[in-house]
Amino acid sequence: MGRYEIPYLNACIKAFAKRFSMSRENAYDYMKRFCGLAFLIEFYDVEHLQSIEDAVDDVILVCKNNGGTLS
Repeated sequence: MGRYEIPYLNACIKAFAKRFSMSRENAYDYMKRFCGLAFLIEFYDVEHLQSIEDAVDDVILVCKNNGGTLS
């Protein structure tokens, strides 16, 4: 991972947690369990060009497609 990817992932986790009124730890666990973090890492080159809100929207869809229930 590059030096910009970790702060980006942290920002996405924080925004995800805020959107669903959950702790950052729970947001991280959810995103990891339902492949949201893997998605952000794999597609960082595209996702980081969008707003954090758009990235969170994409993560929600990925997680939902992998069995997540938050929407």
